[in-house]
Amino acid sequence: MGEHLPYKQGVTGSSPVPPIPGPYDPGILLRDPLTVSVPGRFNGPLASGNGGYSAGVFAGLLEGPAAVSLRSPVPLDRDLDVERDGDGLEVLDGETLVASVEAAPELELKVPEPVSVEEARNASASYRGLAEGEFCRCFVCGLVREDSLGIFAGAVEGRDVVASPWTPPAWSADSAGKVQPQIVAAVLDCPTYFAAYIHDELRSSFLARFQVRHDAPVPVEEEHVVVAWPSGVEGRKLQAGSAVLSADGTVLAVAQALLIEPRR
Repeated sequence: MGEHLPYKQGVTGSSPVPPIPGPYDPGILLRDPLTVSVPGRFNGPLASGNGGYSAGVFAGLLEGPAAVSLRSPVPLDRDLDVERDGDGLEVLDGETLVASVEAAPELELKVPEPVSVEEARNASASYRGLAEGEFCRCFVCGLVREDSLGIFAGAVEGRDVVASPWTPPAWSADSAGKVQPQIVAAVLDCPTYFAAYIHDELRSSFLARFQVRHDAPVPVEEEHVVVAWPSGVEGRKLQAGSAVLSADGTVLAVAQALLIEPRR
């Protein structure tokens, strides 16, 4: 793997360290005995890993389809132990369980009718993310993050769907020129939050479980559409689906997210 560039993220509300020019290496850091580390620039909250990115990293440790349950905030730039747990894996920060990874059936998900690039551009103008707070510097959807992926998913007029255009940057590619799977997972994560509350006031919730299915490679430097939609509510539990579509509407990847609101 290439050199891993540091990215220090402030947590006091001050401006972050200016982004380091690419190319970045978004690869997974593995060591022996088996540990995994989420690089600091792939944060979601100010001081912990983006849930989708982290889930994508952890799922990649298990062969075949896998679902990831996030049990606690994912530390950044820290070696996390990976231990076998039956047919699955546990990711640990000392004695703290960070995530459980389990083999799962291939994800089956009905994707709504495609959203055009133009519709996605119009929808993104109604993005409800904030320029302050815990997620303002998320590397996927942060409004004040200069090098964010720019996934600003807003409601599509007349539909129960949020959408954003997305042109993957060159730094997100693997050696074959396709977006790395953990980056795809990150992009599929953030819009599910806005889909879950599409008709409601935004409330605090966190990603608890995530599964991704990759149908086709996602090429970099081509415009795509990211969509998400609500799929169920049960008390404090909210479910939403998401997909990455090519400009012509072909489904390239899908995800199912379970979000949980904290007890009041």
